Amino acid sequence: MTGSENPAAEIDDATSASSPAVGPSLPGPGLVLVATPIGNLGDMTARGRAALQEADTVLSEDTRSTQRLLAALGLSARLEALHEHNEEARIPALLARLAGGARLALVSDAGMPAISDPGYRLVRAAIAAGVTVTAVPGPNAALTALVLSGLPPVPFLFLGFPPPRAAARRAGFGVIRAAEQAGLAATLIWHEAPHRLGGMLADLLAVFGDRPAAVARELTKRFEEVRRGRLAALAAHYAVAEARGEITVLLGPGAAEATGAAALETALRAALADHSLRDAAALVAAATGLPRKIVYARALELARGSEHQGGEQGIEP
Repeated sequence: MTGSENPAAEIDDATSASSPAVGPSLPGPGLVLVATPIGNLGDMTARGRAALQEADTVLSEDTRSTQRLLAALGLSARLEALHEHNEEARIPALLARLAGGARLALVSDAGMPAISDPGYRLVRAAIAAGVTVTAVPGPNAALTALVLSGLPPVPFLFLGFPPPRAAARRAGFGVIRAAEQAGLAATLIWHEAPHRLGGMLADLLAVFGDRPAAVARELTKRFEEVRRGRLAALAAHYAVAEARGEITVLLGPGAAEATGAAALETALRAALADHSLRDAAALVAAATGLPRKIVYARALELARGSEHQGGEQGIEP
């Protein structure tokens, strides 16, 4: 077997037994995103430790949380807060420091920065400014929950936290449900707060119907639990059971949809033949379960297209 045929040959030489434990050396000046443990301190990588130790400054979502992490790791670093409320305002000064040769590390409270956490705006600005941006990969709650759920891992769609209020939450779920009925088929992933889990699961059941799902909590910690089953059973359980810890909710893809884009168009054309645009959209929305706004927008497109074709056909040569 030649070197190009051997996957192990592609591994960086710095991972060999004679190399330092930290693995490949980290880049010099620039921004490095460092993944931190989501619960188990043992998941902090050697390269992550090195990145935090070597940084001129560690940008942290919560400096108190990061200080506790550094103390547990036996590390020391200069910390500065970078969170959703100050990130945009801090970007110009941080870019100036990076342009001057600073080495900045970015961490969130847990997991990979910029994934449901601050950092995306700074990363985007640094890339636009031509600053070196790299990452030290590591723990991630969404991916950990996905591989433990037993649900189809590819494709998946990570959606962050749903809206906290029930009406907005159901509306958001309705948009995803409409995408499913137009052809989307993926395992859906959300994070949720413990006190909202029961309401969220009830809303998922109302919008998506009963299907395979999973609720993962306290991943990598002592009381890790992944509860798998039908969504109706999970909703019933958490309607009365208290949920604790960090929670990830996963919903498996539904059965093949009978109402795809073509079927929706057929239903709308039939309804438009005998009803006003508004009434036709309302009827089809009720029949399909799709959000009325989405159905109305498609009905409007069809109506305008029909008017355009009718106008062309009426022109004398």
